[in-house]
Amino acid sequence: MTLGVDFLLKAIKLEGEMVKLQIWDFAGEERFRFLFPSYIRGANGAIFMYDITNYGSLAHVDNWFEVVEKEIKSKLPLIFVGGKTDLIHLKEVSTKKAMEIAKSKGADGFIECSSKNGENVHKIFDLLTKLIMKN
Repeated sequence: MTLGVDFLLKAIKLEGEMVKLQIWDFAGEERFRFLFPSYIRGANGAIFMYDITNYGSLAHVDNWFEVVEKEIKSKLPLIFVGGKTDLIHLKEVSTKKAMEIAKSKGADGFIECSSKNGENVHKIFDLLTKLIMKN
């Protein structure tokens, strides 16, 4: 049984330099939420992801941001990401609304993507890596 988090390593080439990222995916499951604070300590960046086809996926966004602010004392590069753009015909969360949320939470970037077809996935990691390296 996975304890609410998946871990992977991703190497990307950015501006001629190889960078290795450690990615911890929390998937937002409520039953594992108590683990989140201990896993994020020491993080250098964050991606908050929601489902563009499910307005309810934004239900706990305030709580997630609060936990990050509480556990990470310095400004953490953060990108707000809307997933499932391959299902645009089922979209419930407008880009405008999502951008408003991202701005209100102080996110450093906003991207919509599709993990299924790969649309904009590389942009997420490129942007986050640039922000981390600049920070």
